[in-house]
Amino acid sequence: MVQANIGVVGLAVMGSNLARNFASREGNTVAVYNRTWAKTQTLVTDHPEAGFIASKTIEEFAASLAKPRTAIIMVKAGTPTDAVIDELVAVFEPGDIIVDGGNALFTDTIRREKAVRETGINFVGAGISGGEEGALKGPSIMPGGSDESWVTLGPILKSIAAVVDGEPCVTHVGHDGAGHFVKMIHNGIEYADMQLIAEAYDLIRRGTGKPPAEIADIFTEWNKGELESYLIEITAEVLKQVDAKTGTPLVDVILDEAGSKGTGVWTVQTALDLGVPVSGIAEAVFARALSSKPEQRAAAASLPGPDENAWKLADGSETSTDAFIEGVRLALYASKVIAYSQGFDAIVAGAEQYGWDIKKGDIARIWRGGCIIRARFLNRITDAYAENPGLVALVTAPFFVDVMERTQTAWRTVVADAAHAGIPTPAFSSSLAYYDGLRADRLPTSLVQGQRDFFGAHTYKRVDREGTFHTLWSGDRSEIEATDSH
Repeated sequence: MVQANIGVVGLAVMGSNLARNFASREGNTVAVYNRTWAKTQTLVTDHPEAGFIASKTIEEFAASLAKPRTAIIMVKAGTPTDAVIDELVAVFEPGDIIVDGGNALFTDTIRREKAVRETGINFVGAGISGGEEGALKGPSIMPGGSDESWVTLGPILKSIAAVVDGEPCVTHVGHDGAGHFVKMIHNGIEYADMQLIAEAYDLIRRGTGKPPAEIADIFTEWNKGELESYLIEITAEVLKQVDAKTGTPLVDVILDEAGSKGTGVWTVQTALDLGVPVSGIAEAVFARALSSKPEQRAAAASLPGPDENAWKLADGSETSTDAFIEGVRLALYASKVIAYSQGFDAIVAGAEQYGWDIKKGDIARIWRGGCIIRARFLNRITDAYAENPGLVALVTAPFFVDVMERTQTAWRTVVADAAHAGIPTPAFSSSLAYYDGLRADRLPTSLVQGQRDFFGAHTYKRVDREGTFHTLWSGDRSEIEATDSH
């Protein structure tokens, strides 16, 4: 009997596309299984060229796989994933490999890997980015798991990954939950990137009065330069689209309430636990939350704002308009750099916390193709970490220092103009505040420490000598050196 070298469990759109991608690559034979047999039949019937080995039961599925059996789960995160893992563990043997390709919370992956490892079976959490099209044509893949599993899994994943400059966009990220952790950070950066682009669109539209179709042309032009990226490309496509029913721009008939599936929230929550500021990502998450509060927004619509006649972002002249648009472009570029810098800070902190050997340059390299945040300047991130693997903050790399030197004046002007005009730019503004906080030689947190010591005896350190101190605020206000009892 012909046996498959890879199996896919869960044949919704992502699972089906991934199975088709595997089958289209030389050397792969693909086994497929779905809880509902009708869905399996549909996939096999619609794509006879794939040569799928279909199974009605999980036992048949296991028997259809060559050893070491390797199967990728593409089912809903949470309880459904746990249920499928249990089913596979019951029919797999030591040395076999179970891969979760969904968007699982990385701490769940750590838990699952530990439990499955006790059976002798390998469990791999793999982040897969690129959406439906990426799954079919070539995604960016971020697998964790054991070194042993990578020996078998690596060549299979490389066969389907996106390829940039001859290199497949996949690497062994690290052990247990490392793959899903990095995918989570990828999605957090994606949130920030999308919010920044939306703010740029809003500024141009409100600041110049240009219609969406003309702004689409601006984004198309931007996509030819240093902002070249998948998200800039699709932004132009969305802005060009005209609603068939009303004849108006589609963007004007889409309700302005943005949803999310939780990975951005996970990124912010995890960063808080790690003590890493990801303010651009956080503001992107909060912006979606604010957009989804229609009752509050309706109640606040009459709140006072700036005099509409007191500001002009562009005076209507071609020169002024062009200068304003260029300023927005520079502000967008600077803010995007901060989003990536904060994201990589979180990766570094996560790697330290969980004992993962994550190579930052490799992560930037595999994000160059297939994934949603693929962009031209990821090459520069790879170069920065190749030149200095111990880089303390991505934004301090020489290339990005030059970017900040070139963009910061426009960035400041745009944020100030937006504030005067009453146009919300939470991601632009918070990114600039983070940048200024990072480069400040002294921060007002010295006062915060003084306040904390006053009401809670939390102690403080001094700039002029070693030790930890406390002021007797309720006594004679003399300073004492703190002991462990304080």
